[in-house]
Amino acid sequence: MRNRSTPIAAEGLPFLVPCLGITLLLVVLADKLPLLYPVAGFTGLVALFIAFFFRNPQRNSSEPENAVVAPADGVVIYLGPAVEEHLGTEMTKISIFMSVFNVHINRVPVSARVLDIFYTAGKFLDVRDERATFENERSGLVLETATGLKLVVVQVAGLIARRIVCYARQGEQLERGKRYGLIRFGSRLDVYLPQASAVKVTMGQKTVAGETVLGYLP
Repeated sequence: MRNRSTPIAAEGLPFLVPCLGITLLLVVLADKLPLLYPVAGFTGLVALFIAFFFRNPQRNSSEPENAVVAPADGVVIYLGPAVEEHLGTEMTKISIFMSVFNVHINRVPVSARVLDIFYTAGKFLDVRDERATFENERSGLVLETATGLKLVVVQVAGLIARRIVCYARQGEQLERGKRYGLIRFGSRLDVYLPQASAVKVTMGQKTVAGETVLGYLP
């Protein structure tokens, strides 16, 4: 599984490198055509935004093994009961909304084995619309901890997002806090915990991927 600690995620390079190349070319050409300087300035700003969007900071957590950490930077927009369609049982659902200004690297919420991976093509509704749970493009992992507890984490594409990236493979043992994917450009992460879990976040709370504790497994 890809888990690189480079300052900018590898997925951003296909966008960043051409943009920097175009900016450099425009700067060179602007020596003879000064009108190109504003265009070069614009493409330079775009390059800066791309680098900002795909930034890839280090994250660490010293919490106990049963702690479930946030898989994404963002804001908690839903917290409550919900039936998880793949396990077919009612669980505690926590949804985290990522704006285009958040770090978009997604991290493993708890050390566990990947029981199943699912992908569903769909719409691109605003992820703050609850219909997005069942109608939007999404990719999820069904995880099982060493103690046999199951939880699910789902990447949900949004209005601007058009590409979900997931590095995980079925049967793989994942380590909490490690990078497992990302979504371009603005989206949502849903985490489904066993109902007996002790939830530690509140509605509207900001989260830091790999560090903020969502709750503790029973």
